[in-house]
Amino acid sequence: MAEDSPDQPSSSWTFLTHHARVLLEIARDPQARLRDIAAVIGITERAAQGIVTDLHQAGYLTRSKVGRRNHYTINPDRRFRYPTEADVPIGVLLDIFARHDQAHRVG
Repeated sequence: MAEDSPDQPSSSWTFLTHHARVLLEIARDPQARLRDIAAVIGITERAAQGIVTDLHQAGYLTRSKVGRRNHYTINPDRRFRYPTEADVPIGVLLDIFARHDQAHRVG
């Protein structure tokens, strides 16, 4: 059996769901357009729109209009949905990636 290369994943699964990725993109740019979010993540604009709707309805973010664009505000105190992580606020995840993004900008 051939050994997998560290650069080549053996399957298509990832640790983060599309919902988490959309949330992270919005955290990076609260005025991001859905088409830009979709392009970065590799999903359709319609899928991104559905995810934003899910996140909005569940209280993870709010939407407001600023001119012709949507502006998103994330509720970092909202808890993860899965029972084993239900006591952890999503702000923890956002902080991890914000620190990572800052480290890559500086270094």
